[in-house]
Order: sequence, then structure tokens, then C-alpha cells
Amino acid sequence: MTERGARVRFPPPLVFLASALTGVAMQLFVAPLGLPIDRKVTIVAGLLIAAAGVACVASARILFLRTGQNPTPWSPTPELIAKGPYRFTRNPMYLGITTLLVGAGIANNVLWISLFAPVALAIVHVIAVVKEEAYLAAKFGDSYVAYAARVRRYV
Repeated sequence: MTERGARVRFPPPLVFLASALTGVAMQLFVAPLGLPIDRKVTIVAGLLIAAAGVACVASARILFLRTGQNPTPWSPTPELIAKGPYRFTRNPMYLGITTLLVGAGIANNVLWISLFAPVALAIVHVIAVVKEEAYLAAKFGDSYVAYAARVRRYV
């Protein structure tokens, strides 16, 4: 019998994409929402925040590649990763994408995108993170429980 990963049925990146598109739709069709400060400031601040999100996702993805793991949540996890960004957060990819969206919303002065980013993370928490944690706890037992006790879920 082939091992299965967490029983996640919907790709979490699509949740984040849907939230960004919803933010753009709100901006265009409902009510524009932006920051009442200098555009140069919002662009620089947004790009810095977005870059932090990209760095978080990229460093986690590199660790997955180096350890021969597949980042899709429905793929089996051969080993726990507790280094790199995983020393600070158990979900650096989801946290990174959320941060990227917050920064993109600020940089583009479309605050709807930034506001929907935590909503997307909450949805991903329910549809993916809870299932991933249950899978990891069942597979790795005490070592995962100890890891979860010392490393925060998000920040």
C-alpha cells in the first residue's frame, strides 16, 4: 500500500489566489481602498513586506528540495524539517504567501488584497493545516509533538 500524506483536498495556493482576485474585484467593482500616505512610501514598504514573504517561501521550498520532499500537502512526508524558517514557524510557506499578499496589497495601494490575506490564511488553516498537523502527529508521534511545543504554528 502506498503511503498518503495529509488528506488535504484543495490546493492551498488556490485559496490565496482567490483571495487576491477577490481583493482586486472589491477594488474595481465595490469601493477603492488604499492608504492615505505618499505612494512612494507604500510602494517601498509593500515591496519590503512582499520580499520578506517571498524569502520565507523560497527558503522553505529550498529545504524541501534539498531533503527530496514534495511540498504538496497530500504527498507523504519522509522526515520532519526543523531548520531554516521551520525553526520559527511550522508553516513558513503559508505564512510567507500571506505576507507576500499583504505586501502586494500595500505596494499596489489595493488594501483589499492585504485585508483578505489573513482570511485566506484562516481558510487554509481549516482546510489544510489542521489536517497536516494531524497527519504529522500520527506519523512522527512524540518528535512532532515536541517540535510543535517549541515552534509556533505561524508567528
